[in-house]
Amino acid sequence: MSTDELTAAEAARWAARAGLPLEEARHDGVAATARHIHAVVSVLRELDFGDTPPAFAYRAGEPGEEELDAAV
Repeated sequence: MSTDELTAAEAARWAARAGLPLEEARHDGVAATARHIHAVVSVLRELDFGDTPPAFAYRAGEPGEEELDAAV
């Protein structure tokens, strides 16, 4: 089953299966939220991170060289 096809009843069933029983009034909202999250994650899965260095190679700057750019 694709999350695009997730109905309110299926969302309630999956929530109950995970130990999170929902009031009937929340079924539609939970299903809509699950569909939205699935849409966002599916876009992220399409991104190519092949040339992205691992996190340990990232350097934000030298210690003590904090760049403050906030305005008050």
